[in-house]
Amino acid sequence: MRRLVREFRQRAEESDFVTVIDDSREHTARQLLARADELAGALGGERGAGTVVVQADNSWRTVAATLAVGTGGGVVAVVNRHTTHSEFAAVIEDLQPDAVVAEPSAMREWGVPASFPAWEAHAVLDGWVCLSSGGTPDVSRWSGGALIGLTSGSTGRAKGVVQSEEALRYACGHSIDINGLRRGDAVGAIVPLSSAAAYCFGVYLSLMLAGPLVLCGKWEPTSVLARMAEANVRWTMCVPTMALQLGAAAAGSRALEGMRSITVGGGPMEAGVLARAEQSLGTRILRVFGMSECLGHTSPRPNDPEETRLGRDGTPFPGTEVRAVDETGTPVARGEVGRAQVRGPSLFLGYAREGKLDPPALTADGFFPTGDLVRVHDDGAISVMGREKDVIIRGGRNIDITEIERAVATHPRVAGVCVIPVPDAVLGERVAALVVTADGGRFELEDATRHLHEVGLSKTKWPEFVFTVDDLPQTAVGKLDRRSARDLAHELHSRLPGSG
Repeated sequence: MRRLVREFRQRAEESDFVTVIDDSREHTARQLLARADELAGALGGERGAGTVVVQADNSWRTVAATLAVGTGGGVVAVVNRHTTHSEFAAVIEDLQPDAVVAEPSAMREWGVPASFPAWEAHAVLDGWVCLSSGGTPDVSRWSGGALIGLTSGSTGRAKGVVQSEEALRYACGHSIDINGLRRGDAVGAIVPLSSAAAYCFGVYLSLMLAGPLVLCGKWEPTSVLARMAEANVRWTMCVPTMALQLGAAAAGSRALEGMRSITVGGGPMEAGVLARAEQSLGTRILRVFGMSECLGHTSPRPNDPEETRLGRDGTPFPGTEVRAVDETGTPVARGEVGRAQVRGPSLFLGYAREGKLDPPALTADGFFPTGDLVRVHDDGAISVMGREKDVIIRGGRNIDITEIERAVATHPRVAGVCVIPVPDAVLGERVAALVVTADGGRFELEDATRHLHEVGLSKTKWPEFVFTVDDLPQTAVGKLDRRSARDLAHELHSRLPGSG
């Protein structure tokens, strides 16, 4: 982050300007740099910041921490406040950080003081704590990485995706160009900044523009809409659920008429529903295709026709290639559905594992298999057709089916379980479970959630519907028939009041 911080400091020396607007107040560049310098001292000063795990909330603190770590030539690793103790233990195992910066309650819940009793504690950022090893850090183990973002995962364990500053600048630079943004423009960040994409296109992009980053600590569509309109936000990124809820809150007022565009990705999207949302908001919605491992690699432009902006998922950024291949890795013809592979300047360096970089598994010619199914049209535009693996995408978050099934199956009354997605007009998909009990009795939603709480499964992954069935559908050879299970779950869900 050194280049970004150096450029930001130079602009702040020329003139002060509003850098963050959050739930507390406006914060100027010079104010944030002063707080960043205090934190940089706690992180090691001349020794360097090292690898720093930061509780990335949607406030000025995340930006100040970025400036502090960048000043010390360190690597920022962003985590969500709602990370569980076991999830944070995996973060520590994979990253082996030199410091942790978070609020005191998070430090206690994550067990940081107990895990590192010899670390030095410093009061920072108005009530937060910095615990640091006090040693001489070595960031060369990340091979030029500047950011580590944790994926929501499709394996049950979040993966630390290591991105270089060059990749961040590439992704942000083309997003700035595509959306017609200019220096000083306000950018909204309404998705939690603990994801790699939200951090890149929120914190990093706004610092490149040297304009206000407009933040909301809590997702409440009406207040978020009002804040973005008042701050004259020119662009924001969100998941489909948020765009639809903002559209409903606007109620046809065209409250964001001054906004250039809203970039939307990370879940199932229906063109007609998005069209109604953008009409209500008074701006343009752009469907995109991207992932933590290759940030924002396709996008349409605000002046593209509606069928292009809302009916497809963009065209690759200059220098990025997306192709569809069959099971042998051979590219399929244009217009056919295949397995997505991507290659380009924002491709990640690798995953953080056991304190060092684990390079990605690429094809012989340097493409990364994304796990998505896509169609590449004759004009190069992309349409995402689904996922290769069994995941549920709820409000933009990937939820691993296998992890939930294994957790539910540990209940003593459960003889069989199959987790499947059921459709939802706002969130795209919700989590449902078909359960066979060992005693033949009913298994209720409360039974499942109580058990999952006891075993420590994150609440974001709990089923929202549980249906007790006599048997799970099977194929002719006795294997679980997931297609039939999905049909059964959809039928049972459709019978619920209000499901239509």
